[in-house]
Amino acid sequence: MKADPSVQLQLLEVQALDARADQLRHQRAALPEIIRIAELETGRGDLDDRLRDARIVVDDLTVEQKKADSDVEQVKTRRSRDRDRMDQGLISSPKDLERMHHELESLERRITSLEDTELEIMEKLEEAQGTADQLTAQLGETDAQIAELAAVRDERWSEIDAQLAETDSQRGPAIEGIPADLLALYERLRGQKNGVGAAAMRARRCEGCQLTIGPAELADIRAAGVDAVIRCEECQRILVRTPESGV
Repeated sequence: MKADPSVQLQLLEVQALDARADQLRHQRAALPEIIRIAELETGRGDLDDRLRDARIVVDDLTVEQKKADSDVEQVKTRRSRDRDRMDQGLISSPKDLERMHHELESLERRITSLEDTELEIMEKLEEAQGTADQLTAQLGETDAQIAELAAVRDERWSEIDAQLAETDSQRGPAIEGIPADLLALYERLRGQKNGVGAAAMRARRCEGCQLTIGPAELADIRAAGVDAVIRCEECQRILVRTPESGV
C-alpha cells in the first residue's frame, strides 16, 4: 500500500483526534459522580426495603393498638354499667351484690392487664414509628445527595459532549484526501489495538508500542519508498515516518 507522506502525516492528525475522543468518552463514562451515584442508589435500595418493612410493622402495631384500645373501652363500659346498677340500688339481693363486687374486682384486674398490654403495644409502636421516621429522613438525605451529584454529573457531561462535538467536527476535514484503503486499514487496526491504529516513528522508536526499532527493520524502512505505508514489526500498527524518525 502506498500513500503520499503528507497524507500519512495527516493520518497522525486523525489518530490524535480519535485518541482525544476516546479519552473524552472514557472520562464521560468514569466520572466520580457516576460511581458515587451508583453506590448511593444501591444503598437507597436497601433503605427503601427497610423502610417498607418498618411501615408494615407500624401498620400492624397500629391495628393492634386500636384493638387493645377497643378491648379496654369495652371492659370499662361494662364496669361503668355494673357500678351504675349498684349505685342506683337496682341490685338488692345480698347474694347478687356480693357476686357483683367479685365481678367488679375481676373487671378491674382485666382492665389493668389490658392497659398493660396496651402500653406495651404503644411503646413498640412508638419505637417502630421512630425507626420509620429515621429511615425516611435517611432516604430523603440520600435522594438529596443523588440529585446534587446528578446535577454535577449532567454539567460535566454537557462540557464533555461539547468537546466531543468539537472533536468530531474537526475529524471530518482531517480525513479528507486520505485514501479509502488506508483509512479502512487504520480503522481496522484501531479496533484491534486499543484505539491506536497509526503511530509516529520518532528517534527510531515506534510510539505505538514504545519499542526501539531494530537495525534490520530500519534498513527495510530506509529501502522502502517515501510513499510506502509501513507497519511496525512488533505491534503491526501503521508506522508513520516523521522528520524526527532517525532514518
